Amino acid sequence: MTAPQRATRHAEAGAEPSACADAIPSAAQCGPLSHTLSRVARLHRFAAGKLLKEAGIYPGQEFVMMHLWDAGPVRQSELIKVVDLDPSTVTKMLQRLEQTGHVRRSPDPADRRAVLVEATPASCTLHAQVTAAWSDLEDLTLAGLDAGERAELARLLGKVEANLCKEAPGCPATPPVRS
Repeated sequence: MTAPQRATRHAEAGAEPSACADAIPSAAQCGPLSHTLSRVARLHRFAAGKLLKEAGIYPGQEFVMMHLWDAGPVRQSELIKVVDLDPSTVTKMLQRLEQTGHVRRSPDPADRRAVLVEATPASCTLHAQVTAAWSDLEDLTLAGLDAGERAELARLLGKVEANLCKEAPGCPATPPVRS
């Protein structure tokens, strides 16, 4: 809802509109693009969550599975670094994925104190569902954009990502976006 729409709704409800009803939120006035980007990221995550729920997983778990499908068995400590989440969050994700039969954890034969995590053969069905969900998410996200606009958006977001990556310690290099 836009600021003018909020002001109209308040007026219709008999409330006095804010003195700054036409402005974007005060904290975002010096960063309207950052404000928009934050809203878009939140909405993108919400849409992803709806699609992933159909596959029976929670948002974020797909990144764990994507890494396991691509890398094979990895130490849990490495997985935590790759997904860049709190260790307790990753542990909870792995517990849920283990309960559903998508991952298996076992002691690392090279270091019995470490834990290896791997995708199970049963996760192949989930792989197909996640692939379909991400394809649907891409279609939803880019609906109405032609090929040139999609390429330009990918290029510009790549530059934004590179800028932000400079500020994030240990920011992993990401592969280029394919058009």
